[in-house]
Amino acid sequence: MKLIISGASGFVAKEIIRQSLSRNEITSIVALARKPVSVPEKLSPDANPSKLKSIVIDDYEHYPEEVKKEFAGAAACIWTVAITPTNAKAYDFEEVKRVCQTSTIAGLKAIHESGISKSFRFLYMSGIAAERDRAKPVQYQSEYTYMRGETESEVLQLAAELDGVEASVAKPGFITAPGYIMKSIAATALQFALGLPNIGVVDLTTTMLDQVINGFEKETLTHEDLVRIAKAHQVSGK
Repeated sequence: MKLIISGASGFVAKEIIRQSLSRNEITSIVALARKPVSVPEKLSPDANPSKLKSIVIDDYEHYPEEVKKEFAGAAACIWTVAITPTNAKAYDFEEVKRVCQTSTIAGLKAIHESGISKSFRFLYMSGIAAERDRAKPVQYQSEYTYMRGETESEVLQLAAELDGVEASVAKPGFITAPGYIMKSIAATALQFALGLPNIGVVDLTTTMLDQVINGFEKETLTHEDLVRIAKAHQVSGK
């Protein structure tokens, strides 16, 4: 299968690429980013770097025909483009919404227009705190939190309207990784102060790849779902 990874230069996307290069089910990878994406370090012995193709795009809202041609025949996309809650404070909210929401919808539409496979899976990586119900009180960054929840709903609705597209939303807690000391410290602090659970980037990626390869278990993959599926892979040894 041909897999599109958006935001391919990001923290999570790099791990998606690393694992994808070792997955036999994935025959080619379109790494979409605003700068060139190189092959990750610490690859498994069975990795095939030749599967990776870096595609540079200036704006995730606009897709030239030459970029759309690279999407043609794709079977799945993992969409990771976003501004995190912490970084969002440094930007005007309209810019945050443009990156997190407008670009996501534009990207899904452009991918669909490119001539994807008849059964296409679009996995949108959101976050545990994103809230779709505006009637539900939110204590932290409410404007941002509701916007991310609204984006989840828009992705699922658009996918339902597009022929041959199935979508799911992954809602992980705080994402950690080996060697990232500050992330580990932040994860501990957030879990203690706010009860925010965390998940390792390797486990998160394993689960997301499982879902786009084998089919979505459900429309919304909660943090607990993501952890559970990752553990099942550990037990099975896959």
